[in-house]
Amino acid sequence: MKSGHTLTDVATLRSQARKHIERGAVTAGYSADRDQVLKLLNEALATEIVCVLRYRRHHFMARGIHGQTVGAEFLTHSNEEQGHADLLAARIVQLGGEPDFSPDRLSERSHAEYVAGDTLAQMIQEDLVAERIAIDSYRDMIRYLGDHDPTTSDLLKQILAVEEEHADELADLLEGMPAQHL
Repeated sequence: MKSGHTLTDVATLRSQARKHIERGAVTAGYSADRDQVLKLLNEALATEIVCVLRYRRHHFMARGIHGQTVGAEFLTHSNEEQGHADLLAARIVQLGGEPDFSPDRLSERSHAEYVAGDTLAQMIQEDLVAERIAIDSYRDMIRYLGDHDPTTSDLLKQILAVEEEHADELADLLEGMPAQHL
């Protein structure tokens, strides 16, 4: 099976592994712009945290005949977004960076906005808009990475799949809302 790429001989692999050992997982074969990847991952981290907070608020503020059901969905999404934030923070550290959890700059780094929404329908709409932003944002990052950082790309693809599920679920919830609530 030919791919046009020759494999590195074992002696070279062993030699390279001993150089810059303090870099951990970032080896000589890492070809992405690490500083830019860390910046993007911290923006994604901020986006996930903002989404956690917005979904949490919506969980507690969900009222009306559909409030309990939709509120439970908001809580599930909030917990999944927290899981994404944790995965992103771990990858940032793995790449030798520091996850930025600073609340002072959270909203300016986030791609999604924190919009509270007054009604259940508005909450669903705002969450759906945020998911759509996240979907396009993750797609852009995946394209940017290409094959320069397959591990980060695979992680972002995992997260993207869940964000797409969230958007689909929210669109279904919105479709089920009575017209007077929209």
